[in-house]
Amino acid sequence: MRVLIVESKRERAELWQRHLSRAGADVVVVSGQEPAAKALLMGSYDVIVMNVLLAEGSAVAIADLAAYRRPEARVIFVSGSRFFSDGTIFELCTNAAALVQPDLPPQDLVALVEHHGQPRDG
Repeated sequence: MRVLIVESKRERAELWQRHLSRAGADVVVVSGQEPAAKALLMGSYDVIVMNVLLAEGSAVAIADLAAYRRPEARVIFVSGSRFFSDGTIFELCTNAAALVQPDLPPQDLVALVEHHGQPRDG
């Protein structure tokens, strides 16, 4: 399974990467919109784990690009903000699969990625 992590906080991204890699995922980590767009244009991903609030760029723009270029990829959004707690992220981004807190235990993130990375009937 191929996973793209888009996270501005290096320590958090590395923690997620280590746990996902141990679970057998092929993981690419980027920190902002431009490198995420390049990764999406150059590679195929099953799951994108992305912080809603990036230091550089827009997570919604990245999700839109993914929906267009990699429609098979599911997006797990990460946010500590209450802004999207009403579920609007699922209305804004058709490929949104989950919205989780940044302090989610890494093993729970692995389980979510494995679940959403499974091939879907369709």
